[in-house]
Amino acid sequence: MEFNELYEIAKNTLNPRELSKSSYAGSVAAAILTDKGNVYKGVCIDTPSSMGFCAEHAAIAAMITAGENRIIKMVAVYESGEVVPPCGRCREFINQIHDENYKCEVLLKDRVATIDELLPERWNA
Repeated sequence: MEFNELYEIAKNTLNPRELSKSSYAGSVAAAILTDKGNVYKGVCIDTPSSMGFCAEHAAIAAMITAGENRIIKMVAVYESGEVVPPCGRCREFINQIHDENYKCEVLLKDRVATIDELLPERWNA
């Protein structure tokens, strides 16, 4: 699967909405491709007191639930359609759930990078 297809899946997953007077969801969506060729997707949940989580975490949770943990490619998209890189917490999370995920390719605004490039000097290398 090419990144443009994965991007479209993520973009079509966006669903920005208010959950409550203080919580929102769906302004960022992520799509991940596994080594088995499956695609998992998720949206962010933004809440006070750091209780929410990123779209990448939601997509990874769906993947883990389905019995997989090796990510080949991933993309995250903001509600404007702009590609957004995974935050540091997501980069580390991706790296920790499979020993080969440091090879995961991530679509950035202007290039493709690996988790290894986004996490220089990995502590578990």
